[in-house]
Amino acid sequence: MSLTLATVRPGEPEIFASLQGEGASAGRPVAFVRLSRCNLACQWCDTAYTWRFTGDNRPHRDGLAFERKANQIVLDEAELAERVLALGQDRLVITGGEPLLQGAALARLVPLLAGMSVEIETNGSVAPHPALDAQVAQYNVSPKLAHSGNPADLALVPERLTAWAGDPRAFFKFVVAEPDDLAEVEALQAAYGIASERLYLMGEGTDSATLLARARWLSDECLKRGWRFTDRLHIHLYGDTRGT
Repeated sequence: MSLTLATVRPGEPEIFASLQGEGASAGRPVAFVRLSRCNLACQWCDTAYTWRFTGDNRPHRDGLAFERKANQIVLDEAELAERVLALGQDRLVITGGEPLLQGAALARLVPLLAGMSVEIETNGSVAPHPALDAQVAQYNVSPKLAHSGNPADLALVPERLTAWAGDPRAFFKFVVAEPDDLAEVEALQAAYGIASERLYLMGEGTDSATLLARARWLSDECLKRGWRFTDRLHIHLYGDTRGT
């Protein structure tokens, strides 16, 4: 029984301790596991090394393709749990890629984590495995807007958005690039009844200058609407690097 992870460098899985950089848990010390593979393809994705392997022609603004063998590694669930526990944190954030594609294996992993609370970052289009869902403390759900380049019928699945909106463990995080994106967020909130106190806006960007420029107008928009704002703390602290 195993899970497929991203790598920090060839042969080294992306398992690390850091501060959560985004969303409702921002600033909290946590352990991270980054899984490989994704069912969507955001053209601005900053972890394209988890899915855009050689031969995958889904569009991405950098146009880079990654060699699968160097950027993927398979770990036994027991070994993965041992590595996570060695980091000495009380909370695990499982990110990707799209972690819920490996839901059954994650359901077997969590009981090995000695009571750690689990937070999962998801694009919101995949249903959690029932056995996993019962073990999750928090979901960070980031539905992809039109500017991501994903077809709406793949990225915005009505039954999934309805389920997430009704789950108090689910916090919505919308990546926003331009003011025009806000109309789409408003429409999704109205259609699915997303609670404002669980709705975060986050600027798209992989450098501090871009994020700060977008934060200036995003913060005003959050104030007007009663939404939350989230930065990308890890970008300011470490830059756009793996394992942070």
